Amino acid sequence: MSTISTLQASLLRSQQLKVTTRTFHQKKKDRQPISMLTAYDYPTALSMDRAGVDSILVGDSLGMVVLGYENTLPVTMEDMLHHCKAVARGAKSALLIGDMPFMSYQVSTQEAVRNAGRFLQEGGMDAVKLEGARDRLDAIRSIVGAGIPVMGHLGLTPQSVHQLGGFRAQGKSASAAKNLLDEAYQLQEAGCFSLVLESVPAKLAEYISQELVIPTIGIGAGVGCDGQVLVTHDLLGLFDRFTPRFVKKYADLYGELDRAFSEYIDEVESHTFPAEEHSVTMNDSEWEAFLSSVNSEQ
Repeated sequence: MSTISTLQASLLRSQQLKVTTRTFHQKKKDRQPISMLTAYDYPTALSMDRAGVDSILVGDSLGMVVLGYENTLPVTMEDMLHHCKAVARGAKSALLIGDMPFMSYQVSTQEAVRNAGRFLQEGGMDAVKLEGARDRLDAIRSIVGAGIPVMGHLGLTPQSVHQLGGFRAQGKSASAAKNLLDEAYQLQEAGCFSLVLESVPAKLAEYISQELVIPTIGIGAGVGCDGQVLVTHDLLGLFDRFTPRFVKKYADLYGELDRAFSEYIDEVESHTFPAEEHSVTMNDSEWEAFLSSVNSEQ
């Protein structure tokens, strides 16, 4: 595709109507893949929205890729709302989904509804996402009953990292696969408009996707899902600690940052930056007048 046609396509995508949960369902019906990425700040959200991404997830993954935590567990509601607000200021077309952090929906149904409402009322989100199934069904029904769209999340659920024994693929045995299928049905019945399937066998994810009425969004779950999501810092090569096996790096910005920062430091130390073109100039006659005025006072 030529540069001009690429720009035209990007412009057309940026002019699309607001994506809603109904858009998700229509795309599944029409067998059109759904694109989703994570974002945590205004400029990234703005760029994604212009590119035409269907949905932006403000994920609690920000705890690891932005805030430097070892996992997602320390992330708070205030952390999430802070970043949700920034994303909402940048994205106007994409469906915006806020990740409910650890312990924001597990304590009580009432607290789960109140915190979910904050994502829409304060954070500017269109929907929320939460992890788990059987133990979360009452909370999901209540949140949906309050008029708040809910996206489910099965498979590798990072908030249960200690219970799972690490960041491990799920559903690899026959019994575990059947359990995941049952939980997917439960989330659909509870009112979820969509479902993330993370780190599960591709065959299983495709089977679940075909069985469900609601669309599935895969991450490390193969091409058979109704859509795909990646953590943007992984996609861009910005997270230095590890890269999940299922990630495709579309750039290596971490290496580029290393190069740019090193070059800047070298030029500062060698007095080659700032150069004349990076400096404010002053008319020679004004400079001479300044020196004259200073000298006359001495």
